[in-house]
Amino acid sequence: MDRFLAAVVQMASGPRRDTNLERAGALVREAATRGASLVVLPEVFAWRGARSDEAAHAEQIPGPSADAMAAVARTTRVHLLMGSILERSAGESRAFNTTCLLSPRGELLARYRKIHLFDVDLPGRVTVRESDARAPGDDVVVASTPLGGLGLSICYDLRFPELYRRQVRGGAELLLVPSAFTFTTGSAHWEVLCRARAIENQCYLLAANQCGTSPHGFADFGGSMIVDPWGVVVARAGDGETVALAEIDRGYLARVRRELPSLAHTRLD
Repeated sequence: MDRFLAAVVQMASGPRRDTNLERAGALVREAATRGASLVVLPEVFAWRGARSDEAAHAEQIPGPSADAMAAVARTTRVHLLMGSILERSAGESRAFNTTCLLSPRGELLARYRKIHLFDVDLPGRVTVRESDARAPGDDVVVASTPLGGLGLSICYDLRFPELYRRQVRGGAELLLVPSAFTFTTGSAHWEVLCRARAIENQCYLLAANQCGTSPHGFADFGGSMIVDPWGVVVARAGDGETVALAEIDRGYLARVRRELPSLAHTRLD
């Protein structure tokens, strides 16, 4: 499919899974009603609570959240990127932060486990150790679909351009980035990073973010957006839980790559 509508969903997820899944389903259905063929949910959309509770709320795939979203994908007939959930896995005490791509028939097309984990310790200011509760993934994932090659990543991955260049070499045309950027880092870097990754890889980038106040007590940035291969923000979410849509034109993407062939000129391997 060369031209279609895509949507990013902005949510304020909390520690009640049933409530989050119901809201996510309603927003996906809204996007589908407005014509979207591809919908991206934000990071940890299904459950978001205290770090110490994460292991108890991790789930397998398939499992409650995956099953619920598969049903939504089937009824709406969209390709659905299931934001991310905390995935329980045999042989690992920590959960993976995992995103799943579902087909319009609700089938699992691809699974990506977040590679880069956010650990920071600023004495007297903030300490975050994502790796205490979550395990890192290893695999770069690009899903081949009728909508094009979809590169999967999550939040903090956005700061590591090497990942996206590997995705492009694997056939990515759209970069999907479910996120939970804080207001502090988001206000400084969110748009800059999203536009940079789109420009340098000559891809569409779809970034769905959390908004409001997180269960950890800090403000999330929101600002979910879709960026085109020239770096233009073609859709931007407003405040609160909402949906933003834009047209994806793969012919335009091909023209950008043809007229400015920087990907073909890369020399550092």
